[in-house]
Amino acid sequence: QVQLVESGGGSVQAGGSLRLSCAASGYTGRPVCMGWFRQAPGKEREGVASIYTGNGNTYYVDSVKGRFTVSQDNAKNTVYLQMNSLKPEDTGMYYCGAGDGGVWSTPESYKYWGQGTQVTVS
Repeated sequence: QVQLVESGGGSVQAGGSLRLSCAASGYTGRPVCMGWFRQAPGKEREGVASIYTGNGNTYYVDSVKGRFTVSQDNAKNTVYLQMNSLKPEDTGMYYCGAGDGGVWSTPESYKYWGQGTQVTVS
């Protein structure tokens, strides 16, 4: 049974930083793609960043480029999202997803999801 567990969320002031972690277990082999999504109240889930586990290629939504960095530690089966220069519009529930390909920013490309971790920027 695949499980994804996010951690690292919290409340910070604008300009601050947080690092989110997503620990994966139960996966046979390794997922092709790990993504971070966020969802604000009343809004659709938005793709924030993704990393392809095989070649390390990363992708970001324009609004976070230069501020967020996605990385992986294959030995720990963990993916990270380092978030710097946080803005109030970054507020939302952040979810980690694991999938085997497709458009990185589309939720339908991910088969497994974590429970989410809340990020609040004031």
